Parts: sequence; C-alpha cells; structure tokens
Amino acid sequence: MKLQRVYLDTSVLGGCFDPEFAEWSKGLIQDFRDGVVRPLLSQVVATELQDAPRPVQVLYAELLSLDAEIIEATESALELADAYQERRILTPKLYDDGLHIAVATVGEADVLVSWNFKHIVRFDKIRRFNAVNLEFGYKQLQIFSPREVTTYGREED
Repeated sequence: MKLQRVYLDTSVLGGCFDPEFAEWSKGLIQDFRDGVVRPLLSQVVATELQDAPRPVQVLYAELLSLDAEIIEATESALELADAYQERRILTPKLYDDGLHIAVATVGEADVLVSWNFKHIVRFDKIRRFNAVNLEFGYKQLQIFSPREVTTYGREED
C-alpha cells in the first residue's frame, strides 16, 4: 500500500511543545517515525524555523532523517500562492501560509496538516483555496489538523 504523503507546516512542529496541541502533534511525529505516513517538508518550513527554539529545530532535523520528501517552492507554486492573494483568500502579511498550501498542492501532497485554524484549517478558506487549485488544473488539497490525521489514540475496530 502506498504511504500517504503528509505535508506539515511549521505549526505542527511547534505544537509538539505546546500543551494544547502536543498530544496530537507528537502522535503524528510518531506516525512518521513508525513509517505509517511519509513527511513532506519545504523550504518554507525551513525558513520559518530559522529563529525557532532549539528543540523545534532538533525535531525538524529528525524529520529530515526519516525519509522526508522536500518539496520545492517552484514557479508554479509561487504562481498559485499569488493567485490566493489576488483572490483575497489571505492578506499579503500571510503570504507564507498560502505558500505552504500552494507548495503542498503542486507537490501533490495527500494532505496538509496545520494547527492554524485562523488562516488555513477553516472550511471557508479550504473551499476557496481548492477553487483556485481546480482553476489552475490541480487536484483539491485535503487540509486537516494533526488530530484528524494521526493514528495516535485510535482503537482498532
């Protein structure tokens, strides 16, 4: 069976050290360690982590060692992120949030995970991102929080 390719934004890594989100972020990281799903990362994440606390950077380095796939911010991804701006889905200040979505879309991630409920993991925003994705010839991107994606805490039926 093909491993699901899971793009994680920076909030998921930081979530490992936040009491509100740690249980589910750590569960997803364990899924990566166990080979249940494959991590997808981008230069966008690497750039955002440059000033992150040391434990977050160490966790990122570990993910890189777990057969993580690095997705580039190609011209196509930049064009898609620009289209999100033109459609006013996100403000210019939030360009990188749109770039995460564009990179994951162009890189054909199976799902993007984030704890950013204000700008990314929102039904109305997801619909608008996907309308643009379809307009540009891409498939719709599934967007969830780590809680919905991790196998952590699930009982087998």
